[in-house]
Amino acid sequence: MRYNKLGHTDLDVSVVCLGTMTWGQQNTEAEGHEQMDYALEQGVNFWDTAELYSVPPSAETYGRTEEIIGTWFEKTGRRSDVILASKVAGRANRLPWMRPHLHDGETRLDRQSILEACDASLKRLKTDYIDVYQLHWPERETTTFGTMNYKHVPERDGITLEETLRALEELVTAGKVRHIAVSNETPWGWSSCAWRRR
Repeated sequence: MRYNKLGHTDLDVSVVCLGTMTWGQQNTEAEGHEQMDYALEQGVNFWDTAELYSVPPSAETYGRTEEIIGTWFEKTGRRSDVILASKVAGRANRLPWMRPHLHDGETRLDRQSILEACDASLKRLKTDYIDVYQLHWPERETTTFGTMNYKHVPERDGITLEETLRALEELVTAGKVRHIAVSNETPWGWSSCAWRRR
């Protein structure tokens, strides 16, 4: 297996990343554990998950994939062998079971939502840190999941990017997250995050 540095971090990640979003719905816990065993045997040390998984998302399977990874960590004691990436859900009104006590059941990227989401992920994953914590998709309206022709409309942005990044920085300072990243983001959105992180 070949390994590369992940961006400007100190993390050496395998060029193949293990995706986990089917565990808990399309795959059983036993199958997930078997896939994790096999991945490490092949040198795949970079694993990706999210609080949203398994997919398709539902109240019954919310967080189940992270729980399966957590039971594997607990069983094997091999947390330190894995570079683990997870994600906090961006703005959506179709996931009311995730944080129903906040924003009338809409997922958002405000400080409280991010801190609560990370703590819940850590509990499910049975670990005290996440190597790479990502925004699954942005707070603002954008071209995610197949839509095209992005045009930024600032009045629809919602929670400020500054608040989101400060919350992520708080998690890094607390040692709960080693590095932050974005997922399902445009080049414009990525550059906005990178510019504000300087």
